[in-house]
Amino acid sequence: MSLELVELSVRRGGVALFAPLSLQVACGAVATVMGPSGVGKSTLLDAIGGHLAHGFSCTGRVLVQGRDMTTLPAEARRIGVMFQDALLFPHLSLGDNLAFGLPAAVRGRAMRRAAVEAALAQAGLQDMYMRDPATLSGGQRARAALMRALLAEPLALLLDEPFSKLDAGLRGEMRRFLFGHLRARGIATLMVTHDPEDAAEAGGAVVVL
Repeated sequence: MSLELVELSVRRGGVALFAPLSLQVACGAVATVMGPSGVGKSTLLDAIGGHLAHGFSCTGRVLVQGRDMTTLPAEARRIGVMFQDALLFPHLSLGDNLAFGLPAAVRGRAMRRAAVEAALAQAGLQDMYMRDPATLSGGQRARAALMRALLAEPLALLLDEPFSKLDAGLRGEMRRFLFGHLRARGIATLMVTHDPEDAAEAGGAVVVL
């Protein structure tokens, strides 16, 4: 599940935010993008995922498993995104939050429930299907957000400051949990962060914008 950027650049009002970027991320690898605030790191992720806001445009190509995704809408790219906030829906139980990420191919209430229960168990959240997300710790919320992203079966994953809201004691634990799952599933991942320790633990290429 490789991810490749070919001379990808984002413009706003005709002005490029950064120099054209070319990068290859192998299956199971985690590459890191760093740079000062405002340089366009999160906007780069928006361009890759197909979520560019009005007023922005991009040139270059985004390829996943060799397929050109550049002109496809976000929902057709199968590129997942995780943000610094878990963004769990407050009106849904924890299990229903995870079920929201399931692809349509997983049919039937029993099959969908089983898939979610298995994901919760992998995240150390077994027997929490009916829990209110507001009652979860920061680490539990982060693990739940990852499992929801993985249940969608993404071909590639984008991480936007995924550990920035966690205290220092949880960061190391979550890095190991997150990167371990991504490597085991062979998902090519691009992470934006300000923390050099995130990049060091990821172990992949580092790009500075």
